[in-house]
Amino acid sequence: MSTQTHHSGTLFVVATPLGNLGDITLRAVEILREAGAVACEDTRRTSILLKHLGIEGKKLLSYHSHNEAQAINRVAALLEEGVQVALVTDAGTPVISDPGYGMLRALHERGIAAIPVPGPSALTAVLSVCPLPSSSFYFAGFLPHKKGRKSRLEQLAAMDATFVLYESPFRIHKLLDELEALIPDAEVFIGREMTKMHEEYLCGTIPEMRRALNESKTRGEFVVAVHPPERKKNPKKTDRYADHH
Repeated sequence: MSTQTHHSGTLFVVATPLGNLGDITLRAVEILREAGAVACEDTRRTSILLKHLGIEGKKLLSYHSHNEAQAINRVAALLEEGVQVALVTDAGTPVISDPGYGMLRALHERGIAAIPVPGPSALTAVLSVCPLPSSSFYFAGFLPHKKGRKSRLEQLAAMDATFVLYESPFRIHKLLDELEALIPDAEVFIGREMTKMHEEYLCGTIPEMRRALNESKTRGEFVVAVHPPERKKNPKKTDRYADHH
């Protein structure tokens, strides 16, 4: 158990638009405007967002996998001085298959508080319009590119619930091939270019998805929801005493 450091600042984990800048929440704008610094995945992308919101002169700190340790120390130092810091990624909610976990963990161990500022998320956006069963689902994020990819897909294919993946345009057809080899009768729902000008949502069988995703449509990140076919339940065992009634 840890407790918040006395007089420390707060890290605000701020969700930002997936594509349509109109999806920013009023609270997110307020936090970004008032924060003493913004830790971001790509300072160039965040600068565009802040400029759109009319926020200028903000201190931006780069935070990604290649400079994680240094960035955490810089953010922690600011927070310990009482500075409020907003954490954002290029799009969507930080930590959800985006940078942020290492920061949260390290600050938690130092007793520094983190507060969510909810908003856009590719996961919840796609599930909100997904016609597949999703009252219970499993989020798998990005699959490994090579090592462990096959075994991970086999685990997912064995589930009885809908599972959701993130995939790049470079591997979307490979993913469909892999899914077809494991669960050929699965239903698939795909969201691409979500909230952007060419957003599209597709639902059907794996072969139908492959035909729909021609070369002109393999751009941007994909969110893929997969519902394995209903498995036949074992027939009820006959009561061993039934024949003696």
